[in-house]
Amino acid sequence: MSGLAIMLEEYLARRRSLGYKLERAGVVLADFVAYLERAGAEQITVDLAVAWAMLTANPDSGWRAQRLGAVRCFARYLHGIDPRHQVPPPGLLYRGRGRPEPFLYREQDILALIAAARELRSPLQAVTIETFVGLLATTGVRVGEAIRLDRGDVDLARCSLLVRDSKGGRSRHVPLHPTTARMLRSYLARRDELFPVPGSPALFISCAGTRLRHGNLHTVFARLLERAGLPRRGSSPRPRLGDLRHSFAVQTLLDWHLAELDVAARLPVLSTYLGHSSPLSTYWYLTASPQLLAAAARRLDRAWQALP
Repeated sequence: MSGLAIMLEEYLARRRSLGYKLERAGVVLADFVAYLERAGAEQITVDLAVAWAMLTANPDSGWRAQRLGAVRCFARYLHGIDPRHQVPPPGLLYRGRGRPEPFLYREQDILALIAAARELRSPLQAVTIETFVGLLATTGVRVGEAIRLDRGDVDLARCSLLVRDSKGGRSRHVPLHPTTARMLRSYLARRDELFPVPGSPALFISCAGTRLRHGNLHTVFARLLERAGLPRRGSSPRPRLGDLRHSFAVQTLLDWHLAELDVAARLPVLSTYLGHSSPLSTYWYLTASPQLLAAAARRLDRAWQALP
C-alpha cells in the first residue's frame, strides 16, 4: 500500500470518527489516489486534481466540482502534515445549477413504479425492489438509510423502524403505518422462501444475498422508469429514487394545510421524523411544490380576510 493510500485511510477514519459517513467520498478519493499513483505523483497538485476531476462525461454536470471538492478536503488534511501538498482553491470548476428541482410523484406514478418492479425477471429482485420503493414512498427515509437497514431494525409488532447512525451520526425511530408494516411482513416471508440463508443481515438483499448497492439500485430504477413511462413534467428533471422522500414530505405538508392544521407547530415533528437537524432543512420542501405554496397562500389569504 502506498503512502498516499495509507494517509487516505487515516483521513477517512478520522472524519468518520466525527460522524461523517463519507461512503461516496471514500470511493471517489480511492480512485483519485490510484490516479496519482499511476501518474507517479507523491503529492497532490492543483493540476493533477483538476485533470482527474475532469474525467467525467458531462461538462454541464456539477459532479466535476463535487469530485474536486472531495479532493480539496483531503488535500487540506495532507497540507497540514506536509505543506508540499497543494490545496485546490474553490471555484475552479462549474458547480452546476445548484440544488435540483425534485420530481414530485403522484400516487399513480408510485403505483406504476411498483407495477414495473413486479415485472422484473428475478422473483427476489422483483419483491425486493417493489418493497424498497414502497418503503421510501410511505416513510420518506433516505435511500442510503433504507439500504443500510438490517432485519433487526424492523419491529413489526410495534410498527416501528430503527434508522441507525444516519446523517450527522444521529439515529431515530420511524413509526410505520399498519399497511407499511404488512408490506414488510409480506416481503420478509417471501424473501425467506426465495433465499432462506442470506449472507448479510440487511433487510433488503440482492439476488446474491448481499446488501443492495447504490449503483446497481439506480440502474434497476432507470429500467423501472422506462417501463412505467413516467414523463417529465414542465421543467422538472428526470424522476429520481430520492425524490420519493421529497414527495412524502410535500404531501404531508399539503395534507396538513388542507386539513387546516397548525403546520408551523407540526413542522418540528416532521423534521424529527425525516431526520433533519432543524426545521430550516424541512422548510426547503415548502418551496418545492406549487400546489403546496398555493395551499399556504389560500390559508394566509383567509387569515387576512378574517382580520377586523
